[in-house]
Formats: sequence, structure tokens, C-alpha cells
Amino acid sequence: MKVAVVGATGLVGSKMLQVLEERNFPVTELYPVASEKSVGKEVEFKGKKYKVIGLQDAIDIKPDVAIFSAGGATSTEWAPRFAEAGITVVDNSSAWRMDPTKKLVVPEVNADVLTAEDKIIANPNCSTIQLVVALAPLHKKYTIKRVVVSTYQSVTGSGKKGVDQLTNERNKVESDVKAYAHPIDMNALPHIDVFLENGYTKEEMKMVKETCKIMGDDSIKVTATTVRVPVMGGHSESVNVEFENDFELDELRQILADAPGIVVEDDVQNNVYPMPLNAHDKDDTFVGRLRRDESQPNTLNMWIVSDNLRKGAATNTIQIAEYLAEKGLI
Repeated sequence: MKVAVVGATGLVGSKMLQVLEERNFPVTELYPVASEKSVGKEVEFKGKKYKVIGLQDAIDIKPDVAIFSAGGATSTEWAPRFAEAGITVVDNSSAWRMDPTKKLVVPEVNADVLTAEDKIIANPNCSTIQLVVALAPLHKKYTIKRVVVSTYQSVTGSGKKGVDQLTNERNKVESDVKAYAHPIDMNALPHIDVFLENGYTKEEMKMVKETCKIMGDDSIKVTATTVRVPVMGGHSESVNVEFENDFELDELRQILADAPGIVVEDDVQNNVYPMPLNAHDKDDTFVGRLRRDESQPNTLNMWIVSDNLRKGAATNTIQIAEYLAEKGLI
């Protein structure tokens, strides 16, 4: 299969190449694609060097699938051009997520909505992906009424600039590289993306809207607070879920353990619970600290951790492409 990776020289694009190789995606021809300033650079895939090409050159080659991770502006301009040429685009930016004509997909949850006619497919926000992986099997059994989520998000979610700011601050290196309005080392910033008129950030509202779209249920009430923390391994989430129906913890724990893409780490007597340090470079979503909310009925508290560059971005995108290939949709 001919595969183009758009944004191949970026942090997520590099991770996509790694995940394509690790998961042994059926790549017969690879085309790394980037902006004009990166054309001619080399990237490595399966021990071979590949020269980066431009966007129009990639369209002319007509790959079977184009995996985009080059930002919203690039996706808005170029994804339709790829689609018009008959190329299936799986896009990791926010450009198409809430477009009612585009599917927003987490394969463990709603891959069955995809058809051969879907030429631009949206990959959700990283913090939403790990949330819905854990929520979906519980919603099927108990019916979710309301979700309150607070996130603790890795600096890798801000790309190289976020990583560089943390590293420079930690090493006491003076630098003009600033991803954030304040220092991030030894700090926590309740500010991810821009603030909106309602007082929430864009990141928080992404979680609200995307969760309902992926779950296919607008009746689920979601409220979020998103926080950037000085961590690199992955995103963590404290989640409070109110159900229509009551649950037994042992049964609920087993439902999660049996669900695709989830690893339950819930043995507090032995200090076993999900942590970004352990989730780093893994594709699973880790769930633990499972306990009843004793302040009201039918309500659960849990802790969810996942590597935001992998399951939150690269892996989920490639899992969508895997599903399309397996079902003969590309």
C-alpha cells in the first residue's frame, strides 16, 4: 500500500513513522511529506532513508492513504485536494473534528461508522481519545449521564517547543523558546489552548464536544478542566462518571479489563495505578484508582493515563488506517 505521511519531520509525524514500522503496517511505498522548507530532508523508515517531498508532489503520486499531522491550516487547505484526487486522508489536526460531514473515530469505540466514501477522516484530540476508550464499554453497560474530567497533560502535547521550554528551565538554560505564558517546570498551568468567551479553554470544549460525537450520544453531559504539567510520558485524567444505573465495582473492573485497548492497573495495596512514566511509548490506555464516589449514587471515580503521542495521536491515526485496509475501504 502506498502511504504518505504529511508532517513527517514533526514530533507526531516522526512518531507516526515509528508506529507504522512497529505495527508492521503494509507499506509498499512510503512518501514522507512536509512543507517547502523541509523538502529534500531525509527521514528514516525500516532502516532506509527517504527524501521528504512537497504536498503537490504527493498528490501527483496518488498514494492510497495520506496520514496528516501538519497542523490545522495545512489540513484545511490540503486535505480536500488529496480527497478530490481520490486519496483517503486520516487527519490528526483539529480542522475536521466537529465538521458534521466528517467522521471522528477512535477504532475501539466507533470504527464501524467508516465507509469507502469517507475520504477525510478526523482523529480526535489526544485527551479525548483516552477518555472515550475507557468510557465506551461502561456506557454500553450502565449508561453515562455526566462526566467531570480534569486532565494533567504532558508538555509533549505542545510539540517540540513545549519539550524545549521544560528542558531549558530544568537545566537553567536561558532561551527565548516559550510554549507557555508562564514557567512550566515546578508548575501547573490550567491553560491549554486559548480561552473562549465562556471562560473555558478551547481544549476543554474539544473534550466536551468530541466525546459526545464519538460516543454518538449528545445526552452525555461533559465538563472539563485541562492542565499542563511538567511531565513527558503521557496525559493523565481524573474522571468522575455518573451513570443511570448502579454498578458493582468487580463487574465494572472486569468490563474494563475485557475491553479492547485498555489495561487495568488497580491494586492500590501494592501501589499499582497508572502513571505517565509507565505509559510512555505504549499504545494502551491504562485505567485505575477505581472507586465509588461516596457523595452521590451510581457514580465512579477513576484515573486514566495514556501516551499522548502514541494512542493520543500517531497510534490512533494508524489504527484507523489499519481498519480501512482490513475492511478493504482503501
